[in-house]
Amino acid sequence: MIMASGGERSSCTSDKHTNRLSNERSPYLLQHAHNPVDWYPWGQEAFDKAKNEDKPIFLSVGYSTCHWCHVMERESFEDEEIGKILSDNFVCIKVDREERPDVDKVYMTFVQATSGGGGWPMSVWLTPDLKPFIGGTYFPPRDHGRRPGLKTVLMRIIEQWQNNRPALESSGDRILEALKKGTAISANPGDSPPLAPDVANRCFQQLAHSYEEEYGGFRDAPKFPSPVNLMFLMSYWCVNRSTSEGVEALQMALHTLRMMALGGIRDHVAQGFHRYSTDSSWHVPHFEKMLYDQAQLAVAYITASQVSGEQFFADVAKDILLYVSRDLSDKSGGFYSAEDADSVPASGGSEKREGAFCIWTASEVRELLSEAVEGATGPATKADIFMHHYGVREQGNVSPEQDPHGELQGQNVLIVRYSVELTAAHFGISVEKVNELLASARAQMAEVRKSRPRPHLDTKMLASWNGLMLSAYARVGAALGGDKALLERAVQAGNFLKEHLWDAATQTILRSCYHNVFCWKGSPPISGFLDDYTFIIGGLLDLYEATLQIEWLQWAEELQLRQDVLFWDEEGGGYFCSDPSDGTVLLQLKEDQDGAEPSANSVSASNLLRLSHYTGRQDWVHRSQQLLAAFSDRLTRVPIALPEMVRALMAHHYTLKQIVICGQRDAPDTSSLLAVVNSLFLPHKVLMLLDSSDADSFLCQRLPALASMFRSDGGGGGVATAYVCSGFSCSLPVTDALELRRMLLDGMDETDVQ
Repeated sequence: MIMASGGERSSCTSDKHTNRLSNERSPYLLQHAHNPVDWYPWGQEAFDKAKNEDKPIFLSVGYSTCHWCHVMERESFEDEEIGKILSDNFVCIKVDREERPDVDKVYMTFVQATSGGGGWPMSVWLTPDLKPFIGGTYFPPRDHGRRPGLKTVLMRIIEQWQNNRPALESSGDRILEALKKGTAISANPGDSPPLAPDVANRCFQQLAHSYEEEYGGFRDAPKFPSPVNLMFLMSYWCVNRSTSEGVEALQMALHTLRMMALGGIRDHVAQGFHRYSTDSSWHVPHFEKMLYDQAQLAVAYITASQVSGEQFFADVAKDILLYVSRDLSDKSGGFYSAEDADSVPASGGSEKREGAFCIWTASEVRELLSEAVEGATGPATKADIFMHHYGVREQGNVSPEQDPHGELQGQNVLIVRYSVELTAAHFGISVEKVNELLASARAQMAEVRKSRPRPHLDTKMLASWNGLMLSAYARVGAALGGDKALLERAVQAGNFLKEHLWDAATQTILRSCYHNVFCWKGSPPISGFLDDYTFIIGGLLDLYEATLQIEWLQWAEELQLRQDVLFWDEEGGGYFCSDPSDGTVLLQLKEDQDGAEPSANSVSASNLLRLSHYTGRQDWVHRSQQLLAAFSDRLTRVPIALPEMVRALMAHHYTLKQIVICGQRDAPDTSSLLAVVNSLFLPHKVLMLLDSSDADSFLCQRLPALASMFRSDGGGGGVATAYVCSGFSCSLPVTDALELRRMLLDGMDETDVQ
């Protein structure tokens, strides 16, 4: 049984206590299956018990790779005394926030409103009718300084529930009503979205104000990757290339991406990116690796390669996907959620430490890379060169301020300190030689890593995050000239989603499935939420543009129709995060922030516009505009909170171009035109292929104007031909790849407005 710390629980401990969570599939819930707490999963059985016994509910929310969730489990939920207090006086419900984001968002909104902060583990006390009255995050087991311990908090709540219950309940009611009003997002009929250039300029100015110039990023510390900010800046540059603001936006994005790729937040030995950096220089990370970060960063890096022409950024994108293919992929075609930050040190002991899997002592590096390097000025080993380049120090390279628990003392987090050219000059050897030595050293260290105890792997496969990853493989594969392996992996992911996370009979996306256990077997599966539909639709549109296989476009349309039925707010516009008919979810929220993940409404605004250009459905253009109008206040005042939605607003403002390639699907002339389109970052375009065999195809039925487009007569046979259409007019047909490239680049300098 996998536990919170990611290790194996001894059989004697497993046998002592077993609760209902042992029947669940979520790795996070299973981590608590042998606590001395009478845990229930979120569901009717727990709700009925609370009402029948008139007990308050203790709701604990977290996820399986959450460091402080592990700590609280170990300190409090494995404590026999605390377990008894909880079980005797409360109905205890444990929720995996990644399985039930709807529950998490409601009670996190309450915790943030009442305490001024939030985070996980989240601890909330509810009435039997699920209304919250007290909330917080991590509690130590017993009083610590001025901080009350969980035992003290529990005893106070028990006393208040018995002696002052009406006050608790009325306080909860008042706060809930205030939250319902405060979180409402809507537009009146006929309202229009704000002006895109004004909003985009304000978003740029707000990002520029928070930008940290030395190392990039948008705050001092801790620093998060924030791909939504970087994608906005590169899109902003695309329509402001001739202005100083546009140039500055591009510089901010590229510098941030470069510094992250050189920093310790990137795993230089085994690829992929950690969750965030605890310092301002991207050096010491929180070592957890999340699927949604890998997906969005792969897209950001391949976009940086498209706009800059630098191979460096493309290599980083490929490295991210190498990590995901190797370590986060299931044989079914799905992608796992995360790898933990904590693991058992290779040196022994049972206590897990953050980063133990990834860090190195100088002596380890010297012993492993001991061979002498010929031709260097002065005696030098491979270790000398590696340690110089990656900042490895004898005493360790992590400052005590970045290591509050002393887990990294004497250890090194690899960070690129010098360019390859400077390292080569320092040792008097060639750049080629340094590249060869560093690559060889990283491979040796990766082999050593394989023998270390691995961090816990969360093998839950979420529909939404798989949709983001689908986009990454499709977009990177297309941009790299139609990389066959990457596009095959993208198709495999699309097939996985359709086979395992789509219930065709009920027309329902399922939220998740699990390694070797698929959703519809056993207990009822969790139905998908808005982000599951939205991110999959976005992924399918990217997969269509990468493969030009019409089945993905057809499924995207089908899912959008279903999303509209389930989540659209007919009165106020925009989409609810979860099914508004679910009475157990007390707040009907519309996510209004593009954070670690883009908000589903932001992505929906783009999906609707893209789909309208493939299907001819003008109602989806109108729906996208209604959505943007609902968020007008937020977009106008603090567009930095919604940079992905600002991108969608810009796509409405600047004419979305339809690039139509007429040609035989696998012919070289067709491929050369497609390669030109895919080599460029064109944020305001849709791409489609018309093969001569597609005369009665999905596209031609939806878009009658396509019937007038043909391959040009190349003197004895048709030649692949491109048309670039904008609004209601199309360019003259183009057959030459260089001419098409020129046309597309020239089009980026124009500011045609619908």
